Amino acid sequence: MCGILGVYGRDPVAVELVHGLAAIQHRGQDAAGLLTFDKTFHVQKGLGLVSNVLGDFAADRFPGYSGLGHVRYSTIGSNTVPDAQPVVVNYPFGLAMVHNGNVTNFVELRRHLYEEHHRLLDTSNDAALILYTLASELERKDLKRLSVADIFDAVEATQKTVLGSYSAIGIIANVGFLAFCDPNGIRPIVMGRKYASHGISHVFASESVCFDFLGCERVRDLEPGEMVFIDRDMNVHTRSGRRQKQAFCVFEYIYFAREDSVIHNRLVATERVRLGRPLAETFRSLGLEPDIVIDVPSSAYFFASGLAEELGVPYRRGLARNNHIGRSFISPGQSLRELLVRQKLNPIRDIVKGKKIAVADDSIVRGTTSRHIVRLLRQAGAAEVYFVSAAPPIRFPCIYGIDMSARRELIAAHYDEEQIRHYLDADAVVYQSLDSLKDLYKDLPCCYACFSGEYPTAVSREIMEQIEQEKLCSGRG
Repeated sequence: MCGILGVYGRDPVAVELVHGLAAIQHRGQDAAGLLTFDKTFHVQKGLGLVSNVLGDFAADRFPGYSGLGHVRYSTIGSNTVPDAQPVVVNYPFGLAMVHNGNVTNFVELRRHLYEEHHRLLDTSNDAALILYTLASELERKDLKRLSVADIFDAVEATQKTVLGSYSAIGIIANVGFLAFCDPNGIRPIVMGRKYASHGISHVFASESVCFDFLGCERVRDLEPGEMVFIDRDMNVHTRSGRRQKQAFCVFEYIYFAREDSVIHNRLVATERVRLGRPLAETFRSLGLEPDIVIDVPSSAYFFASGLAEELGVPYRRGLARNNHIGRSFISPGQSLRELLVRQKLNPIRDIVKGKKIAVADDSIVRGTTSRHIVRLLRQAGAAEVYFVSAAPPIRFPCIYGIDMSARRELIAAHYDEEQIRHYLDADAVVYQSLDSLKDLYKDLPCCYACFSGEYPTAVSREIMEQIEQEKLCSGRG
């Protein structure tokens, strides 16, 4: 899972890229990178947060009116500087790209690029697979007379070859600016524009929150398989590429996206309130009557507020959060995740002591973090603890970029709800039902594969095993 940003206009873009990346830092904390184009590509990337990698950058070293930015969380491949994005190829033409998602046929594609096109990748980043596949398709064209139709044909051929989830933004040197997504539209990409001093700037990003920080207006989300090309005269060209049934990742609403982002015309905060409301019916069916509802900061606040309103009980902030600690869900390794939880959360004793508490979280993945939270609340004097998951039980690996690609890590893949309740040492565990979740999104076709095992793209047992092995070898489990 990553965050991508691209800006193309008539004014220098470097400073805007840095500010925009800071707004989507939550999508990746492993690495960050920035690229601008002005006769040549100017690149700076490294491991760590935007503030670490780009904090001392000098704008005059990054001239150009087009640029790309990226924050990375590695779910496939290693975490080294060569694996950071943007990625660039300079021969026989200049092409740069950033990408968010997971290429599922990466082993086969890497072999194909080497054997058929003599492309030897110097990175394990699957963004390079998309870049080199597109470059190989463009090479089939007359590069001196490259037309918009040629570019779209090359992208469509890439969409046919590259399987999985991806939203990509690219620069074709001295030709124009490109954005496209996978045929199912699994990963988000939003188009915006800004009226600058010398004309319109076009902006593409993983989330609309970037536009708020940059003073842009949101135009729309790209459709599944859609391609957008902006030429040197700022003419916008669009075409529907390879398209299949839409399967937008519902986990963007549940956890990953910022609450102030708008994706597919839905404010994420509002979606989380809606997700909290159906949970009240499960409480009633189980005869559970909490005194208060609290949240696990900070993604679960809106779930908790929706649940509290529907139950008619008070919402309270029962856990204090250290805002200087990163997101534990996307931290490498379980031991580090547990350490971050201890550093990040602390019960407010006077609020939880003696109370029957419903504590809402976005999901239960491995269960160890949830168990630690229950323990903290009991130590603070809670009378009873009901652990609430806004997501249904996660029983199957995500192969599209969320950090749940190893089945052995998923507690609900191996235990039933009563066993999970016992493991968490909770008085009850309340999950969102898959039927309720699907009912909320009956007007937006979503991917529910991590709950149901029904994957929207063709995936063999061999590919599943390759993805899980890659995850385990990376040391992030």
